[in-house]
Amino acid sequence: MVQTVMSGTGIFVPEEQVSNDELVIAFNQYVDNFNVAHAADIESGKIAAREHSSSDFIFKASGIERRYVVNKSGLIDPDILAPVLSERTNDEISILAEIGVKAAEKALDDARLTADDIDAVIVACSNMQRAYPAMAIEIQKFLGINGFAFDMNVACSSATFGINVASDMIKACSAKRVLMVNPEICSGHLNFRDRDSHFIFGDVATAVIIEAQDTCQSDESFEIIGTKLFTQFSNNIRNNFGFLNRTAPEGIGATDKLFVQDGRRVFKEVLPLVVNLIETHITETGLNLADIRRLWLHQANKNMNDYIGKKIFGRDPAPEEQPNVLQDFANTSSAGSMICFHKHHDNLQSQDMGVICSFGAGYSAGSIIVKKS
Repeated sequence: MVQTVMSGTGIFVPEEQVSNDELVIAFNQYVDNFNVAHAADIESGKIAAREHSSSDFIFKASGIERRYVVNKSGLIDPDILAPVLSERTNDEISILAEIGVKAAEKALDDARLTADDIDAVIVACSNMQRAYPAMAIEIQKFLGINGFAFDMNVACSSATFGINVASDMIKACSAKRVLMVNPEICSGHLNFRDRDSHFIFGDVATAVIIEAQDTCQSDESFEIIGTKLFTQFSNNIRNNFGFLNRTAPEGIGATDKLFVQDGRRVFKEVLPLVVNLIETHITETGLNLADIRRLWLHQANKNMNDYIGKKIFGRDPAPEEQPNVLQDFANTSSAGSMICFHKHHDNLQSQDMGVICSFGAGYSAGSIIVKKS
């Protein structure tokens, strides 16, 4: 049996960052403008007045303090409240492919490899820029990689599902080394006029190299001990934007064409699924919970992660056992668990084991048990 490893990771972080305070100022000005413009309907009870947000509310609800974004000016303009990104020609690299390439280049350097060493590219993310051609093939072109490439989408779980697919391809000898990329411009599908979610997401791109252990040249690698995936259909996290919208033009621009979720139901229903997935995976792999030194969890909500960490460790985990990056990055969908791994793995010792786990819309969840070589 071929033993696969993660031999390098990389991250691209946009230059601009938006604080909770900046978002709140813009949002509250929008609310004031809306309430003035619709004063008569509000007075008659036809519609409800919009409510202010606050930085304290955001932090208490999520643990988020700030987020990186590809465009800040549009997000803090109360008349726009959306990123402003110029459309590119078909001859130019698309924006998602561009940030994916930048993350991929860093992962290649980390693995001590070049584009010539890669023979497959997977783009696994939530926020696809288009249906086709695949962004993975575009990234393949701009990196100069031979072989094949394809896109896949399992929402926030895409990275762990992508690692699973890459590892299986290497074991099946259909690829030798796989580049898996998670470019996420989450600000593009977020409704910044929704008080309950206007603060949730940030933008970033991550990348990881998966290859056979006997080809690994990296100074530091992690053996993929086991993978486990789970899905169960739910409408509690949804985005209905797509090419079929044009067939029902009366719905274009409706709020469900952006990110929508029932956060309370997600919290109640997803957490038991994730805890069970991790516990079952550890046991099925022949390990004990005590063998796990670190959890690199999907970065959606600090309260959710703290709950999972406490259940898995049987106590409140130390910050290094269940690290969070939410305070600086917010939710970056598929990239969150990989940011967490990228930034919080260097201080593990050889043979230490941990779990990379992502979860979200679908419902979907993926668990990857890794061991430091």
